[in-house]
Amino acid sequence: MIEIECVTKQWGNSSLACIIPKEIVKQKNIKKNQRIKLILEDSTNVLRETFGSLKNWKRPTEEILKEVDKELWNE
Repeated sequence: MIEIECVTKQWGNSSLACIIPKEIVKQKNIKKNQRIKLILEDSTNVLRETFGSLKNWKRPTEEILKEVDKELWNE
């Protein structure tokens, strides 16, 4: 499976199109009128979600680091 990113373009009045790069077309031997499957994922910002969830973080960084070190060295 190949993962590519593309920007949608307006196609007609109400449709959108995604252009497949020439290199991918050649590599996968995609032909005109051939059926292909696109897998769409929600585009979310993982970093924003992660750090946004830490707004109520009350523990100091030093305390967390000491706890991590303690767990790692006790193994």
